[in-house]
Amino acid sequence: MSNERSPVAILGAGVAGLSTAIALRRAGFSVEVFERRPGPAALGGGMVCWPNATFVLKELGLLAAVEARAGRPSWMRRISRRGGELGAIDVARLGDLMGHPSLSVLRRDLQAVMLEALETLGVRVQYGRRVVRIEPDVPGRARVVFEGGVARTPWLVIGADGRMRSAARRFVHGDARPVYQGFVNWVGVCELTEPLFTDMAVRDYWGVGERFGIVPLSPRAAYWAAAASAPLDLPDEALSPDGLGERFRGWPELVRRTIAQSAPPHPIRVHDHDPIARWHRDQVLLVGDAAHAPLPTSGQGACQALEDAWHLAGLLGEASDPGSCFEAFTARRSAKTAAITAMGRGFARRLFSLNAAESAIRDAESAATDHGAVVEGMARGWSAGLPL
Repeated sequence: MSNERSPVAILGAGVAGLSTAIALRRAGFSVEVFERRPGPAALGGGMVCWPNATFVLKELGLLAAVEARAGRPSWMRRISRRGGELGAIDVARLGDLMGHPSLSVLRRDLQAVMLEALETLGVRVQYGRRVVRIEPDVPGRARVVFEGGVARTPWLVIGADGRMRSAARRFVHGDARPVYQGFVNWVGVCELTEPLFTDMAVRDYWGVGERFGIVPLSPRAAYWAAAASAPLDLPDEALSPDGLGERFRGWPELVRRTIAQSAPPHPIRVHDHDPIARWHRDQVLLVGDAAHAPLPTSGQGACQALEDAWHLAGLLGEASDPGSCFEAFTARRSAKTAAITAMGRGFARRLFSLNAAESAIRDAESAATDHGAVVEGMARGWSAGLPL
């Protein structure tokens, strides 16, 4: 496709927005990136870039830089709150099957790599640019109105503005309200002077209506997420991070030590989005969480955002017009992302059940599971649509 009418306006500078900007810029398109925050996001823990994501990082020329800042998990162990083993996923085997490694990385470090790459490509994020609304302009085009009254009518608009307040999703779908899924996350980073994490195994502890996950980055650092079932109207005082130590007091020692060695994190009420059939309107296209926002229990939020960037750059370079590209992009991405959303919701229902008997059955079933077959299923599902 000719890109003479570029630049492409990308709304949002998270993983989806930055990776899309890099992919499109490398494909020869001019881009502008607008972010509502005043600067790079400082909050958040980390993520595992599973092999489907590291494939994209390699394609974007970012893999070596991310590897230099990342850990490489070997296993993902499932453990009961009493310390009982519930089975383990062989992460190294998953990498062998998919042909790419899995990397654990802090969100801030992945963002720093992407910002540096984007700046090398001649693009700087324009911060403090909050979108008030997107509205129809000339036929087939849309105008982006920023706070303060400044408006633009770009050639293409890529809505990578997240799951919670997406102006692009509101324009495309008419409703951008996310769906609360009944639990709260506290996300933290643990950085120590002495080794605490003796191996690179991810530890996923399950309780009754509660969960605690620890992802090592090195023997002295990890990111972690505590989670608990909670009604949406529970007051903030009841979710104080100062109470995490007491909430997880009877859990294994590594959980308690990780909390004690970390700064208190803020609670996050976890939302996702119902899948939608249409991801574009006029020249506005949704990507990342604005299009499909799976729960963190899917493990695939950032990974699918990266996949979006790779697919979109390839399709936009080949299409004769944006409309055909956006239709092809939606057709290619919707089934996989809808399945991941459904999987994340199903897993969350089992993890955050407040019924002790149901939780005991869940734990017994996990302990009896053939986790080798689970790894093979993960490889098949996460490879879908990619040349892996």
